[in-house]
Amino acid sequence: MKKRLAVMISVIMTLALVFSLTACAPSKTGNSVNSGNTGSTDVKKKIGIVQIVEHPSLNTIRESLIKELQAKGFKDGENITIDYQNAQGDQTNLKTIAQKFASNKYDLIVAIATPSAQAVVSETKDIPILFSACTDPLGSGLVTNMEKPGANVTGTSDAVSAEKIMGLAKRITPDIKRIGALYNSSETNSVSVINNLKDYAKKNNMSVVEATVTNSSDVQQAVTSLVGKVDAIFSPIDNTVASAMPVVAQVANKAKLPVYVGADSMVKDGGLATYGINYDVLGKETGDMAVEILKGKKAGDIPVKTMTDMDIYLNKTTAKAIGINLPDDVLKSAAQVFGN
Repeated sequence: MKKRLAVMISVIMTLALVFSLTACAPSKTGNSVNSGNTGSTDVKKKIGIVQIVEHPSLNTIRESLIKELQAKGFKDGENITIDYQNAQGDQTNLKTIAQKFASNKYDLIVAIATPSAQAVVSETKDIPILFSACTDPLGSGLVTNMEKPGANVTGTSDAVSAEKIMGLAKRITPDIKRIGALYNSSETNSVSVINNLKDYAKKNNMSVVEATVTNSSDVQQAVTSLVGKVDAIFSPIDNTVASAMPVVAQVANKAKLPVYVGADSMVKDGGLATYGINYDVLGKETGDMAVEILKGKKAGDIPVKTMTDMDIYLNKTTAKAIGINLPDDVLKSAAQVFGN
């Protein structure tokens, strides 16, 4: 009897052990942390996007970038989390946003426009930083080498040539002698292009009259100050001016002054013409670089990309408002004509 009881106890203990091991084994149908399931919050990468201010060019970059990420398998809310922040043109806001992204250890920070990039670069040397719409990455101190950026930074440049834009201006309004330079002197990207404008003016017996601003509320007064002093106005891809472009157009149209600008969106918002880049393409290129970084490539090993394809953008409504007939050859060669 005792022997039989001992055998029964032994069997019961063995069965209990088997059931215990079975209960602890991982499920073959369940989702583990590393399963790659895009719906699992455990595998989401965090991306911070900071924008100095909202205006069409910068918005287009952001929207195109996110669209490209999704096309390449990185969808917000599934396998990535995107935190978009707009600094509303305020440097203090920029610093606060940059500090937040850095302290939260985001997997990637995308900085749209030069001031945004400069703010982020000053806050982290570890998190990959991808800038976009930075006209002069070298002059802005973002990188020291365009081909081999090194460190944790790379991105895309929206550099335009004031000389080429003014070449277009000469085709449309050949009698220009005095050009008004409207820009924010604290934006290094704008200063770089204005210096290019001054070189062009010197070579072509033109004079440059400067009107600088510090914020968007200064723009109307600055444009008004140029009326009667210049034959045309030039504004580079300046975030402050771009955000107030309708105001620029209103004052300039009343004074019958052509406004030549650095971005297609600035033409859409009332500028007369530009010879510039397509910001949708710029955003897509930035998105492709973001994918490389998210897949493990070091930001500093990716060359900075400068857009080389330039197109003519015109505004017919503005031309009519200031009494200018756009030449047929210019119209035919334009990538896009706004207005009617």
